Amino acid sequence: MPLVGLRKRVRWLSASSLVTAAVAVAAIAAACAGQGTGVTGDQPPGLFPVEPASEQAQYIFDFYPVIFWIAVGVFFLVEGLLLWIVFRYRRQATDVDLPSQTHGNNLLEVLWTLIPAAIVAVLFVFTVDTLGKVERTADSTDQPDLIVDVTGFQWQWTFDYPLQELSFTGSGNTGPVMAVPVNETVRIRLHATDVIHSFYVPQFLYKKDVVPGRVNEFDVVVREPGVYAGQCAEFCGLLHADMHFTVEAMTRSDFDAWVTQNQQAEPSLPPPPSDATTVQLTAISIAEGFEPTELAIPADSPWVVELTNADTVAPHDFGVRGATPEGDWRGDPDAQPGGSATYQPPPLAAGTYEFFCTIHPNMVGTLQAGQ
Repeated sequence: MPLVGLRKRVRWLSASSLVTAAVAVAAIAAACAGQGTGVTGDQPPGLFPVEPASEQAQYIFDFYPVIFWIAVGVFFLVEGLLLWIVFRYRRQATDVDLPSQTHGNNLLEVLWTLIPAAIVAVLFVFTVDTLGKVERTADSTDQPDLIVDVTGFQWQWTFDYPLQELSFTGSGNTGPVMAVPVNETVRIRLHATDVIHSFYVPQFLYKKDVVPGRVNEFDVVVREPGVYAGQCAEFCGLLHADMHFTVEAMTRSDFDAWVTQNQQAEPSLPPPPSDATTVQLTAISIAEGFEPTELAIPADSPWVVELTNADTVAPHDFGVRGATPEGDWRGDPDAQPGGSATYQPPPLAAGTYEFFCTIHPNMVGTLQAGQ
């Protein structure tokens, strides 16, 4: 059979294989150069995971090179065989007809079946062993040193400390802070009120889905004091990218001081002046926003907002954009689902403003101060 037209295709295949190999080597070199060494700081992506911050993460970190080097070996074996075949059996100038064709080889078929099966079996054993070490304490009856209930909702987090009677909810794109003592077992229990979220701290090398109607939990022992950024790792809607939070690990003495400080009763708001204008506002839901969406108050006069949260899923609050010389005014506390809250924003100069929920910035309305 004539080989007309095959010469260019074979040459193109050889060139494309070389380009692929060059790109792969360049990518590996770039990734290796970009790998950082910090624990609590940001690290650029690299070939290996970031430095582990917890005891459980260390198991995963130690197991990762096993998978990596097996993958590297398979890559170079396969690519090496492909390149050898391309150059060894490429068409020669003296070739006129196709070489003899071989259909099937029992030895090769057995080898390329058994070798991958053996690799998968080894990885399976290592995986089961590592996963057992990481999640063993979550199934233990031993009492942890600290329990934190994490509730994910569109699009923020609430951290509850049931034994310490503390609760923290993020707002906007500023998430709450989870304080934990180092070298102690912290049990994190995950709850969701609306859709699936995912609790992820990169330095923990572990993430867990936050599923409505189900409590997922895991234990973590952070080894060194530091600040570790976390985020939702499951797309959950419009403002998914704003679901950040921070884990702050500290010594036991610092943690006890933090608890005491936050347990102190916050000063209550002074009663509003008798001539203050009271505005009634209802938070319907994240999608439906506020009712009403237009408010009017006298200019340069005290005023009060009584917010009713008709949402049975998420907390809401009240803020006014550009209400202070520093920028936005943000009210506190949150109105929990089915609850209410009262706010005393500062008097506003005549003009048009935007009010919003600082937890869900998509919930907005128009505020008219004065005529």
